[in-house]
Amino acid sequence: MCMTRMSDVVSETPEDVPIEIRPMKAFPLIKDLVTDVSWNYEVAEKIKPINGPEEKNWEFNQMEADRIQHFRECIECFLCQNTCHVLRDHELFDDFAGPRNLVRLAQFEMHPLDTEDRIPEIKKDFGVEYCNITRCCTEVCPAGINITDDAIIPLKERIVDRYYDPIKMVWRKITGKKLRT
Repeated sequence: MCMTRMSDVVSETPEDVPIEIRPMKAFPLIKDLVTDVSWNYEVAEKIKPINGPEEKNWEFNQMEADRIQHFRECIECFLCQNTCHVLRDHELFDDFAGPRNLVRLAQFEMHPLDTEDRIPEIKKDFGVEYCNITRCCTEVCPAGINITDDAIIPLKERIVDRYYDPIKMVWRKITGKKLRT
């Protein structure tokens, strides 16, 4: 949508076929093609920011820097949110943060110097379990972010590691340590 030139669409469309332009379906229509995407910003405000060392001379390797920088390439067009069936078709806005906000969570959660623990909130408040890995969000991302494989699946893996790993469950029983839920 935001990266498509109409001249390309016209040249690729047969003359007798009309070109349809519609507003995003997942969000309330304001007027014409304009939709109210403010919900996305309200959810983003609930995400805890990076909590790193006080000194800003952070050092980490290039691979770690590239991984989190990739998430910052998001242009917030919200096409991933619009194509996500959990939001668009099932309207689970109260239960699921959507792909864009999961990318933001992954960006912070995977930061090498971040000390904030967001895993309980990712599981409980942001609804990562609702994503069933259809990869539709990745397919529509004009910035080329591999949302599913680089953000959502690693977040799901962290949830599973923390809450459902049988070896860790046994270890917690032996040591008497409790999970933060």
